[in-house]
Amino acid sequence: MSLDVITSPLLSGMTHGFFGRAGGASSGVFHGLNCGHGSSDQHDVVTINRARVAEAMGVAPDMLAGVHQIHSADVVVVTAPMSPAPKVDAMVTTTKGVALGILTADCQPVLFADPKAGVIGAAHAGWKGAVSGVLEATVAQMEALGATRADISAVIGPTISQTAYEVGPELRDQFLARDSAFARFFSRGKGDRFHLDLPGFGLDRLRASGVGQAAWTGHCTYQDAQRFFSYRRSVHKREADYGRLISAIRL
Repeated sequence: MSLDVITSPLLSGMTHGFFGRAGGASSGVFHGLNCGHGSSDQHDVVTINRARVAEAMGVAPDMLAGVHQIHSADVVVVTAPMSPAPKVDAMVTTTKGVALGILTADCQPVLFADPKAGVIGAAHAGWKGAVSGVLEATVAQMEALGATRADISAVIGPTISQTAYEVGPELRDQFLARDSAFARFFSRGKGDRFHLDLPGFGLDRLRASGVGQAAWTGHCTYQDAQRFFSYRRSVHKREADYGRLISAIRL
């Protein structure tokens, strides 16, 4: 089975892709293209999956860079894949031949590019990282490498949609503690529950950072089990673990 690769016209000219779960070697709850070595999937099988992604990106398997994601707002400049992987949630580079790969399973994968300056970035933006400023930090680090904010295009890939993302009042309170205007990203649910518009919040943060173009591909990870892995769906189904999707970009 061939790989399922979602691309965006905003990143045309850059080799990139938001990869679905099709075309992988994993089985069971990980069936498909599980690219997370942090899962309980077989290490060798995940390595095969990542090699397939690297081939699709036009790089050697050892040139697919990743980080140890911790839901932070921290960014690292990458010139080559690092071992051990740094504990951050975003990467930027001006180095050709290195693909930046972010893992998600409901959180936002965000790919960035300023083709004029030759600067790219990739960020993992769950609610914690997003409200802490990981997207703004990625744009700032790209600017430090020579990018111009108005020339940056940023695309949010498959992520959990507002309809599927029920949260408690304590999470909403953390957003409002940052800015009371963030209340507009929450809709009322049952009882004391709310629904968070995570991609809507991500787009707002990207536009506030001054990027020239920002978009969401419109795909919900939770609602399409055939195409995407979802942490929240795995919890609701009481599954032991879940696969990780990968999103990647290179110069």
